[in-house]
Amino acid sequence: MFLLLSVVAVLVLASVVASLVAFRRRPLATYGRMTRWALRRAGMRQEFVQTSVGRQSIWSGGRGPTLVLLHGAGDQAGTWARTVPALLSRYRVVAPDLPGHGDSHPASGPLSVGTVVDGLADALGRVCTELPIAVVGNSLGAWVATLLAIRPSPPAGRLVLVNGGAIKGDRTDITFTPSTREEARGTIEALMGAAASRTPGFVLDDVIRTARLGPLGRLTQTADEMDRYVLEGRLHEVRVPVDLLWGEEDRVFPLSYARRMLAGLPAARLTTLPRCGHTPHRNHPRQFNQALIDVLNAPAPEADRASR
Repeated sequence: MFLLLSVVAVLVLASVVASLVAFRRRPLATYGRMTRWALRRAGMRQEFVQTSVGRQSIWSGGRGPTLVLLHGAGDQAGTWARTVPALLSRYRVVAPDLPGHGDSHPASGPLSVGTVVDGLADALGRVCTELPIAVVGNSLGAWVATLLAIRPSPPAGRLVLVNGGAIKGDRTDITFTPSTREEARGTIEALMGAAASRTPGFVLDDVIRTARLGPLGRLTQTADEMDRYVLEGRLHEVRVPVDLLWGEEDRVFPLSYARRMLAGLPAARLTTLPRCGHTPHRNHPRQFNQALIDVLNAPAPEADRASR
């Protein structure tokens, strides 16, 4: 028995050491695996559907009206791991890996916004059979959600845009593919606020590596095509009600950006989140979850653009 316990203890210690080494070498990938495990633990199941841009990964669970959660650029469905548990008793939650992200194809090569929109529309058409649906999108996910809403037959009947949209940003001095720790820290601080100043160097190194080689780097390869997907002066084409749910400390897409979105949308409402940055669902989940539930429980915004 003592020998067995000793072997078990050694195996546990070896597993812990291996996990720490993996986290040190690839902290972002390790964190991503942890969030996907958390989705499974919450009751979400992963399935794959074939689309015009290749195989797409879709996580789903719960019962009720369909609520789609769209992550940002360089992220994956696990980003919603701390929000999903608060929603599963109220909604059928669908969380895709956007095309070119996570386990969704295309897995390599340049990645355009058009590919992301087309692949997502195809995937949602296969897994969301009861329309319309509500769509919550963060960052790139908010941009893509807005583009879906101007299609002839928009799948969404309602949008919640979280620190993102379909007009040009206010900041042109920030790089999303940093090449130095200083640039990486500056980008993270702009996105997250002062707390990002404590980001360890080995995490900054992984941000640099991942941004260059991952979906963000692949999106920048098609930067010359992005203007065709910007709705500057065209937000009036969005025919569904929109809630803007905004972290106030986001300095990449600050409140001035949200207010420009608010002014251009036919039916929109702005709700702000104090002390929150670009991804409030990840860094302040309790505050974000309650605000999201309150927004979804409230009547959809109308053309008077009531703001609170």
